[in-house]
Amino acid sequence: MKPIFVQLRCKPGKTYEVADAIYKTELVSELYSTSGEWDLLLKVYISDEAEIGRFVNEKIACIPGIERSLTTITFTAF
Repeated sequence: MKPIFVQLRCKPGKTYEVADAIYKTELVSELYSTSGEWDLLLKVYISDEAEIGRFVNEKIACIPGIERSLTTITFTAF
């Protein structure tokens, strides 16, 4: 399993609805509300074989109320 971080920008007034929908998927390890350009930060563990772009597009970014996503992949922990 490898961790990825996904930041989401939600449509105005939709952050709580998006967060609830994400929580219900049971796909994320951690889910945070953030300040600044992005509204939510997700930590997700996916299998080493999984295609990250497909996973994010099909499981997360398709949730109604999301305007944009930014995915950060991780490498070796120090």
